[in-house]
Amino acid sequence: MTCVSEFCANAIAHTASGHGGVFTVEVDRPCDGVARVAVTDDGGASVPAPGALDPMAEGGRGLAMVAACTSRWGFTDASPVCPGRTVWAESCWPVGVPSPRGAAGRPNRFRRFRAPGGGVA
Repeated sequence: MTCVSEFCANAIAHTASGHGGVFTVEVDRPCDGVARVAVTDDGGASVPAPGALDPMAEGGRGLAMVAACTSRWGFTDASPVCPGRTVWAESCWPVGVPSPRGAAGRPNRFRRFRAPGGGVA
């Protein structure tokens, strides 16, 4: 939620979206253990980058916070037909490993066979 708030605030403060434009928020779970948020804005002159961590500064910590709170983040420029930029972040968490049981609920068993020469392989 913090990442979405930061991306939306940046879209309003630093892009054409804050001057009568719009921005779009997408939330997705592309696979088990991954959540993705993305904000597409109307574009601006600057490129998203974490600011220098000046302890006396009033701002500039938002994208550093996003980087610290997520597994990865980045941005892509929109196409020439649709100007703007999409800033995204993903968070990952461990997912359960499937049981070693077969489809019928029985344990999978390896078959032993006699290799040529009488040994067990």
